[in-house]
Parts: sequence; structure tokens; C-alpha cells
Amino acid sequence: MRLGVLVSGRGSNLEAVLAADLPGIEPVLVVSNRPAVRALEVAASAGVPIRVLRLGDFGGDASARDAAIGAALEGARIELALLAGYDQLLRPSYFTAFSGRTINIHPSLLPAHGGAGMVGLAVHRSVLAAGDAETGVTIHEVTPDLDAGPILAQSRVPVGAGDDAETLAARVLVEEHGLLVRTLERIGSGASIQRGNSTGPR
Repeated sequence: MRLGVLVSGRGSNLEAVLAADLPGIEPVLVVSNRPAVRALEVAASAGVPIRVLRLGDFGGDASARDAAIGAALEGARIELALLAGYDQLLRPSYFTAFSGRTINIHPSLLPAHGGAGMVGLAVHRSVLAAGDAETGVTIHEVTPDLDAGPILAQSRVPVGAGDDAETLAARVLVEEHGLLVRTLERIGSGASIQRGNSTGPR
């Protein structure tokens, strides 16, 4: 299965996928909305082609930028696109341009702590402010509605009494890597992963 990965930052999930060398999964393109991010170095070091499509390249027209992202994936014959730390909402023009499947990894147990503004440390601050006893990771199908697509897999992470957003984020990130690799492995093997199919902690 030809895999495309959308990134915006450090690329640790991309790095985990590339290191796993998953049978049945062939990373063939990495697309970033930001230049000079570490994720592009990760891709280049693994020999995966990269594209940078900045909003400014399209006169600030997000719909045109997202259509170009979808077209880039389609042109590379991508079958599965992964949002791995991609920090932008994909507009309907993306889904019109790209006919493949798109999945996302989110650092909470959706539907909790999802939606607008719930990226990076903001997610973990929200978990702590709510007093939740546990958080986790969700992998879900991407639809035009933010963080609302069908859930494919989840893994739970307990919240410690002394946690702050940074320590919680670090533990969740470890579980992100593991759950993502396990889920892609199952997809690559042809296993059917449907809504509610939850993969627990390692």
C-alpha cells in the first residue's frame, strides 16, 4: 500500500513508521505545509520524496493549497494518507482532489479533547484541566468534520498525580508511536479495521 504522510513539525511519528519498515506499507511521499521542519529531514534521510506546499504559495487560499495537497497525493498514486502531526484542517477541496483513504493520529481519547484548537500541548492541558484519570491516543478516519471521523483504534494512558502537560505529552507520544505502527501493520496486512476496533496499551 502506497503511503503518503502529511507533516508540520518534528516528525516523530513519521520516524517511528519509517523505522518499523512495515511489510505491505510503502512510504512514497511526505508533504509539509511548513519549510525547514525536522520531519522533512527525517524523510530525506530515509530517501522518501518530499513536497512543501505553504499557504503563502497559494496567496493565502487554504482551499487551493489543500486541493494541491490532494493532487500531489493522487499524482503519486497514494492509497493511504496519514496525518502525522499535521496542524491544519483539511478543506473539502482536499477530499475532492484525493480519492484515497486518509487517517489521523490524535493525542486523546476522542471524542474527548478534540476539535478546534486541540493540537499539541493544548490537548494535554485540557485533559489536566478536566481532571481526567486517563487519556490516550486515537487513530481515526479523516473527514471534513474536524476529529469526527470513525475511530479505528484507541490506546489508554493513565494520568499521573504529578503530571503536567509536558510529562503527560511525553508518555502519550510513546503510545502514539506504538499504536500507529500496530495499526498500519494491520492495514498493510489487509486486516479489516472498523469503527470501535480498539487496540489496548502495549
